[in-house]
Amino acid sequence: MTAKSSPKNKRKSYLVILAIIIVTTILLLAYIFSQGYSMNLKRTMRVLSWIRDPQVHRDWLVEAGQRCLDAPFIMPTSGFIGFLWGDSFRIGHKHQGIDIFGDDGLGTSPVIAAYSGYLTRLPDWKATLIIRIPEDPLKPERQIWTYYTHMADPEGNSFISEHFPPGTNELYVEAGTLLGYQGNYSGDPSNPVGVHLHFSIVKDDGKGSFRNELKFQNTLDPSPYFKLPLNAKSNQNQVPLCKEQLDSKGE
Repeated sequence: MTAKSSPKNKRKSYLVILAIIIVTTILLLAYIFSQGYSMNLKRTMRVLSWIRDPQVHRDWLVEAGQRCLDAPFIMPTSGFIGFLWGDSFRIGHKHQGIDIFGDDGLGTSPVIAAYSGYLTRLPDWKATLIIRIPEDPLKPERQIWTYYTHMADPEGNSFISEHFPPGTNELYVEAGTLLGYQGNYSGDPSNPVGVHLHFSIVKDDGKGSFRNELKFQNTLDPSPYFKLPLNAKSNQNQVPLCKEQLDSKGE
């Protein structure tokens, strides 16, 4: 017969298990924060509030073509800059750019070029364009790329301008050129994203092409290019607006 465990031994076992759980949790949290995990609940609630009724939050709006101070880039679309560079939506993920949520519905908020350069649309791109900038305005010795996506409906019907059909390669466009309209294409018709533009600044691969935009380390902080607080790590609560807008509100 097996001897029954005493209450003292059971309590000791429970304490050991509890200690293991606590240590594991601490290590997991340490790992998460070491990876720069920054899921800002307040920012997420603002996005949801904007999507429900943009008219209530007109003071959050930025305008397409707007330039903040002496920023090299102009705003690529109108709307609320909801998610920032470095935000996280799941463990191990960091947002590679900014998400600007429009207020006019699907396929109606114009998207324009933030800076002059050479536009490419790969043959299989339904919702995406990329523009090569030979001389980074902040570091002229390097080449960068500006990436625009989600410009299609859930089924992949494109909202990109007819001037840039699939297969377009190295077509020069000026800053302010109409590229298309905001959409909610995610690649999965049953799971569309909210209507917005995802914009990111992508590093060059050193061979004249762009790096994989899906990897955070291949992108640049857009803050200095727009003169806006667009870095999730340093901006925890502020709605990104031009200094001129904040001054007009007395902030």
